[in-house]
Amino acid sequence: MHEVRFVIPRQEINREDFASSAPDFNRRSEVMNTDRGFKCSITNIVRLTGQEKLFQLRIIDPTERSLFRFKPGQFLMLELPGYGEVPISISSSNSNHEFLELCIRKAGHVTTALFTIEEGAQVAIRGPFGSSFPMDEMAGSNVLLIAGGLGIAPLRAPLFWINEHRDRFGDVNVLYGAKVPSQLLFTYQFDEWKMINHINLHTIVERAEEGWTGRTGMITDLFEDISIDMKKTWAIVCGPPVMFKVVCSHLDRLGMPMNRMFVSLERRMHCGMGKCCRCMVGSTFTCVDGPVFDYWSVMNLKEAI
Repeated sequence: MHEVRFVIPRQEINREDFASSAPDFNRRSEVMNTDRGFKCSITNIVRLTGQEKLFQLRIIDPTERSLFRFKPGQFLMLELPGYGEVPISISSSNSNHEFLELCIRKAGHVTTALFTIEEGAQVAIRGPFGSSFPMDEMAGSNVLLIAGGLGIAPLRAPLFWINEHRDRFGDVNVLYGAKVPSQLLFTYQFDEWKMINHINLHTIVERAEEGWTGRTGMITDLFEDISIDMKKTWAIVCGPPVMFKVVCSHLDRLGMPMNRMFVSLERRMHCGMGKCCRCMVGSTFTCVDGPVFDYWSVMNLKEAI
């Protein structure tokens, strides 16, 4: 049976000129100014697993490239001409103004088409959109980063931030779980996180595969491996929504205040601007007021998770 491949048309995308200054991240005032696209070239593609790839993008116009800014936790809209656009979390360092990295899972029409393109192809991005993790407020405290499956992708941006400001934080622990070892992402960076940046990395899988010598179980089992003062610690939790309740409830029992736990509701993102209303939870637009929320706020948003 022959593999069906998409032919991606090489076409120019007409866009407005970018603003003369970078946005101030005041979502309410700036959200309408992000309704423009920046043409990008795909400079590198790394296959991480059978379902995920890491795409490295470079904004083509040097002025737009120098002005583009984002904060850890924000996302952008990635457009593939002729196919549509999808919201994707930014997985790179916000201090790197030359490239953006997006970890993409093949799951729908647009992402399936993206998996057929090669280096040099042109796409467009809009954004950045949404709220961010309060990295400055976390300074001086311990940080606990908890990810399940693809949730490690949005965690990379705050992890890069911590790496680049390591002296401003106390103990840093990363708890990362997946269903099977072959689904663990960014394994090539594990040694760097542990050895160079003094970050304690703990991994676990639900089901072992041949050659796996690590832990097997649920991600909450990894709390047995750490000993930190929860009242002096901040947590960022990313992963499937069902994981939020389990992990954050566990943190609550261990004594961490709910307003120090942050989750990303990025899976609810659609247009990024509150126009389509598909991200609404009650009267809250999660793409404008989020996707990052503290857990206390999430608990007061009915059916948010």
